[in-house]
Amino acid sequence: MTTVIPIRPVESTQGARRGPPRHTPKGRQTSPQARERVAALCAGLAPRADLLIEHLHRLQDGEGALRHGDLAALAEMLKLSQVEVFEVASFYHHFEIVDDDAAVPATVVRVCDSLSCAMAGSATLTSDLKTALAHDSSVRVQTAPCIGQCHRAPAACVGQRQLPHATVDAVQALLASGDTGPRELPVPEASELKQLQRLLSGELSAEQVLAELKASNLRGLGGAGFPAWRKWETVRAQPGPRHMVVNIDEGEVGTFKDGHVLTSTQAGAPQVLEGLLIAAQVVGIDRVWMYLRDEYHDARVLMQRELEALQVRLQGLRAQHPGYTPPSIELRRGAGAYICGEESALIESVEGKRGLPRLKPPIVALHGVFGRPTLAHNPETLWWLPEILAHGGAWLTSHGRAGRNGLRRFSVSGRVKQPGVYLAPAGITLRELIDEHAGGMAEGHTLYAYLPGGASGGILPAALADVPLDFDTLAEHGAFIGSMAVVVLGQHDKARDAALNLMRFFEHESCGQCTPCRAGTTKAVDLIQAPVWDAALLGELSQVMRDASICGLGQAAPNPVDSVLRFFPHEVGA
Repeated sequence: MTTVIPIRPVESTQGARRGPPRHTPKGRQTSPQARERVAALCAGLAPRADLLIEHLHRLQDGEGALRHGDLAALAEMLKLSQVEVFEVASFYHHFEIVDDDAAVPATVVRVCDSLSCAMAGSATLTSDLKTALAHDSSVRVQTAPCIGQCHRAPAACVGQRQLPHATVDAVQALLASGDTGPRELPVPEASELKQLQRLLSGELSAEQVLAELKASNLRGLGGAGFPAWRKWETVRAQPGPRHMVVNIDEGEVGTFKDGHVLTSTQAGAPQVLEGLLIAAQVVGIDRVWMYLRDEYHDARVLMQRELEALQVRLQGLRAQHPGYTPPSIELRRGAGAYICGEESALIESVEGKRGLPRLKPPIVALHGVFGRPTLAHNPETLWWLPEILAHGGAWLTSHGRAGRNGLRRFSVSGRVKQPGVYLAPAGITLRELIDEHAGGMAEGHTLYAYLPGGASGGILPAALADVPLDFDTLAEHGAFIGSMAVVVLGQHDKARDAALNLMRFFEHESCGQCTPCRAGTTKAVDLIQAPVWDAALLGELSQVMRDASICGLGQAAPNPVDSVLRFFPHEVGA
């Protein structure tokens, strides 16, 4: 027997409503006031998605924070989704997102807590500042990772004014003056662009420039040490358009030489720019982005001024050499993310995104900014190009010690009498560097240990102070020279304390994209705070981080811990 189920006729819903009519799209709405405020603060800045971070800086500088309503208005103006704007804004340390009606301090005082500043008493300075300024709601005191003033420790950043050798009185005086913006640095010596003019006039050919570059054995001086001429030839061989990024995001603990190079009145920024133009002409570069770390506010003002002056010079060169087309150059501002020192993460940031390192291959020389072949250099490498062409590649290799060739700039900080940036022969030893350039050990300190290459280069004992310092010379000791950031420890310091400080830095700066780095740095911080270190577990963790991390941060983060286990086992009971 079949059961028949009656079907009710569908009632017409024509004209029926489930609720009141919508007059706006779904999601957070933008107010007219927010639109007007964003438009005013971002006036003159092209509404392009790749300029998202520049727009966020305008809002942060103008309002003291990023308000939710302003972010929604910015997303509307840039034709981005609100989540795209929010995820970028929340990625970078120097942006603060708050509710629309939240009160924000007029000035933020950032006290560096990285190794050199920690050794100089930054923890006490931070505590004293918080006590002294507790009554002032217009000021907030907070710790910050390395701000590039390791040679002037302890250092702070008051608003956008870097304060070397910071004290409570000095901070309060600066706050009282209200002068917390960037300094106007002295004008550097103007460059006559002699070597660029030789290239444009035909006195030098592109092939001759490449030959001198090979003869000089110039290697990338940002940390990796890759031969510069190989980068040029690789990018040059690719179809155009070709791009360039200049990596001035030196966030490595103990590193400050690029900032020194840019702000030096002896050639300095003008010579870096000439080197940039030479590289662009030889390789065939159309567009250049100079990515400057946000802590270098003074250098940013200087570079903006120098780029304006350069445009005037280039007009004359174009008139003198009608076939010459210089590249367009944009100065981009970082936002407090050490990971953007990794070249592919930097490129992501240039494109207006979170600074997440890319998987390789492809390398950036083949697939870089906006998918185009990209030449990546740091400013010191570019600074050397006019020198090499003026004196010849063989001149540079005539310098050096212990069988090494060339000259190197070392950032030296810690327990020495005269911290600073020193130009020294490749192959110089740590002991020679201290005695010949840094004025010897600081009073009351004897050499105990040192970092030859910043936070990620490992920690070596005083017994290895006579090993030549250069690329490849420290590998057998589990260390490397990297960006040549030398931090010197005395007999009152502990290598295990240094390793903990450095690992906390890596934990803070990990982009979080890959589990081995994100979870590994956190686990390492927990493990190395134990009175007795679990050497076996730390060794296993180290190997996983090296093998499976996407980029150099996670791969090199275990180096300080491994060094302590190898050279200072008495400190950890291992």
